[in-house]
Amino acid sequence: MADHEQHHRKPWTTHAYWGAYFRRLWDHGRHVEIMQRSLAFAALFFVTLVPLLVVIAAAEGSRSSGIAQWVTDALGLNGQGAESVKGLFVTRRQTLSTTTGVSLAALAVFGISLMASVQAAYERIWNLPRGPWHTTWRQTVGLAGLIGYILLAEWSGTPGQHTPAQPALRVAATVLGGVALFWWLQWLLLGSRIPWSRLLPGAVATVAALAGLRLFSRFILAPLLVMNAVSYGTVGTVLIVQSFLIGVGYTLYAGCLAGQALTPPEVAPTTDTPPSDVPPSGLPPPTSPPAS
Repeated sequence: MADHEQHHRKPWTTHAYWGAYFRRLWDHGRHVEIMQRSLAFAALFFVTLVPLLVVIAAAEGSRSSGIAQWVTDALGLNGQGAESVKGLFVTRRQTLSTTTGVSLAALAVFGISLMASVQAAYERIWNLPRGPWHTTWRQTVGLAGLIGYILLAEWSGTPGQHTPAQPALRVAATVLGGVALFWWLQWLLLGSRIPWSRLLPGAVATVAALAGLRLFSRFILAPLLVMNAVSYGTVGTVLIVQSFLIGVGYTLYAGCLAGQALTPPEVAPTTDTPPSDVPPSGLPPPTSPPAS
């Protein structure tokens, strides 16, 4: 009889747990204002990080097209759609001839503001106070790590083309590299105030959400980009690329949010034995009378 009741009670307990989890996730997401932060992420990414990646690709002198190749791969574009995205970015010769040291330094400074916004969102998700102003070096290092991951994901499609090993290399670079990046990025921007073990679920959830975004982009955003490129020209292409970047920002924050809601809060360890200065009864210890 007890086994029968436990058998019927266990699914209900599981459903109640996940129901409470998703309610907590939804409420915390509204409190963090995840959509507004995703819009800000997309705007800062397009204004600051995209020009930096264009300059880096131009300085490399490689055959690939840097950020344009990364966006076309993420959206699953080919043919006219890929050419429309590549047309948004200037050629290497034009990039190197018009880039100055002052403009590059300005892009780097504004790029740090992107990581500052990500840090503020992470701190809001984990209910932490704002970090001190002198931790800007963490944002600089985080920006370098994010750029390195994008370049790694773009490069992973080049070695071993048209061979069976190429898809495995690409999956390893994007998935394992993504988990490592977002695991490390949370720890870095949060100032190591959250243990590594509690940050891993958020990193895994972020990469899983990015994989879902890739599928959504391939089947939904890619056809829309081709249609908008024909109907509205460059403006239509920019709108779809911005929508994709909003999705990137949303998955970045939603993954961290899902990991934070999944990990239980840390509690101070308790012991069964009372402190030495408090007796089991809870009364203060007796005092000996003063010596006469």
